Amino acid sequence: MATKKTTPSHLEEILWKDAAPGGVIYETGNAQKYKTGAWRSMKPIWNEEKCKHCMLCFPVCPDSSILVKDQKMTGIDYDHCKGCGVCVEVCPFKVFDYVVEE
Repeated sequence: MATKKTTPSHLEEILWKDAAPGGVIYETGNAQKYKTGAWRSMKPIWNEEKCKHCMLCFPVCPDSSILVKDQKMTGIDYDHCKGCGVCVEVCPFKVFDYVVEE
């Protein structure tokens, strides 16, 4: 005989119908509030000598971890980079090495 599933009391107030469509997060841009770099399993390493400063990596970084000054990349903010690898994939000049986080 199957047992009846019950919702834990602390979750009774949280309803799926109250969730945003598609699981969209409306509070964007909150990555700077939290140092999430320790979550990484992979790490992009920027090679400044190869970089042409085309800035294709900048708009695709979901955590705003591409550091820029005077319209040129100056590094990576590893406190917030989660190592997703989007910058590595989008770069036409292959300026990033993608390595296992130590």
